[in-house]
Amino acid sequence: MIYGYIRVSTDKQTTENQLFEIEKFANKNNIIIDFWIKETISATKKLEKRKLGYLLKRLKKGDILISTELSRLGRNLLQVMAILSYCMNIGCQVWTIKDNYRLGADIQSKVLAFAFSLSAEIERTLISSRTKEALARVKKDGKKLGRPFGSTGKNKLDDKRDKVKKMKEEGLSMKNIAQNLKCGRGTLYRYLQKNPLSF
Repeated sequence: MIYGYIRVSTDKQTTENQLFEIEKFANKNNIIIDFWIKETISATKKLEKRKLGYLLKRLKKGDILISTELSRLGRNLLQVMAILSYCMNIGCQVWTIKDNYRLGADIQSKVLAFAFSLSAEIERTLISSRTKEALARVKKDGKKLGRPFGSTGKNKLDDKRDKVKKMKEEGLSMKNIAQNLKCGRGTLYRYLQKNPLSF
């Protein structure tokens, strides 16, 4: 199967330019696009919430995914590399028109995949390092890390105490009470242990 993938970030943008580019490329290379995927969504959205995420699950060995450029696939280098790595692992090729990439099972693609994975590892290390440095700086300044004291349990449910009592009297289960209050059962249990209801 040959898939054409088109993505724009907002309704103000049009898919027509990308569609034209892919069709022009397909005609020039005597390729027929078997299936089109078009979506208007920000690449910052989680992959599983995008049509691309659904498409990746459908891809099989020997399939080709065509897009106008790599930036259409993801929001940053790390995400794009993860998508390319996945495609190469299952034996699917990724072709881009503007970047002129033909990523598949050849040695050039494997070298590129190695470069991608190395870059991803470096980026993860840098992010981790920056996070640790920032936390150390905050700690050094005397600020406490984590949630402020009292941000769970008591403060959250104090205003709903009468509601909890009423639901308990009506015979609702702890699970249902927690759902009604939009909190976890653990939060509710801890609150009631510290603040028992009087009947």
